[in-house]
Amino acid sequence: MSDENAAETGSAAGAGTRCGFVALIGAPNAGKSTLVNALVGTKVSIVSRKVQTTRTLVRGIALEGGSQVIFVDTPGIFRPRRRLDRAMVTSAWGGAGDADVVCLLIDARKGLDEESAAILEKLADIRQPKVLILNKVDVVRKEKLLQLAADLNARQPFVETFMISALTGDGVDDMRARLAAMMPEGPWLYPEDQVSDAPLRMLAAEITREKLFERLHDELPYSSTVETDQWQQMKDGSVRIEQTIYVERESQRKIVLGKGGQTIKTIGSLARAEIAEIVETKVHLFLFVKVRENWGDDPARYREMGLEFPKG
Repeated sequence: MSDENAAETGSAAGAGTRCGFVALIGAPNAGKSTLVNALVGTKVSIVSRKVQTTRTLVRGIALEGGSQVIFVDTPGIFRPRRRLDRAMVTSAWGGAGDADVVCLLIDARKGLDEESAAILEKLADIRQPKVLILNKVDVVRKEKLLQLAADLNARQPFVETFMISALTGDGVDDMRARLAAMMPEGPWLYPEDQVSDAPLRMLAAEITREKLFERLHDELPYSSTVETDQWQQMKDGSVRIEQTIYVERESQRKIVLGKGGQTIKTIGSLARAEIAEIVETKVHLFLFVKVRENWGDDPARYREMGLEFPKG
């Protein structure tokens, strides 16, 4: 995986510097986004209990000694049913194929379910070193963990097996150090203070989408999306942001607005606080809700999300 633009601004190679890409793949809700945030030390990927919230390849950048590790949070791999699903699965496998190391993240509570078994089988086609990560080990008995690790390694030889809890951070530091040592020698691709390659406009939209799903998990369809329309730096140093939440039907628009506009106000307040924390300045956030029918069939929407539009 290469990034010419990043290389132009990256640090020059020093003695013993390493840099590489680690792809995290797994079934939806295995904990990939939570783990990327824990590895980087700050929020770069949205986390939601609604499955398949990560739609594109999100890169989180971590420094470990002389190594710069770019963690790629891929969309969850699942059986695709719609055009958007197919684009996300293609993106996930593309991210794995371009990485220096591929990590399979397994929810230790679920074990080897049907989705993980299908991913495991396809992993045989990936030539890069493969690492097994058992997540959520803080809620699983040790005997079960050891048996699960043995079963998975019998099916697919992994160069390393880690048992961690992305939520509590248990085992994450040791794993990051080991992955950093596996990176190829070379110059850093990004400045040392950069934690993600996602533009702030995109990250801000993703944060609002996260708050949207948190608030309306059971009522709002997965097909909703958020776009940042305006990002204006004000004279006092604050930022004015305008975003549009797109839904597919008028009934969904009313759900997002809520009675007397209370739901959209709550979503905006939560998103504004988190965006302000990341950009480290006061944020004025204005949210609009519009109906965009069948946006899931619009190639332009896929380009904005960094996905390839699947034909047919």
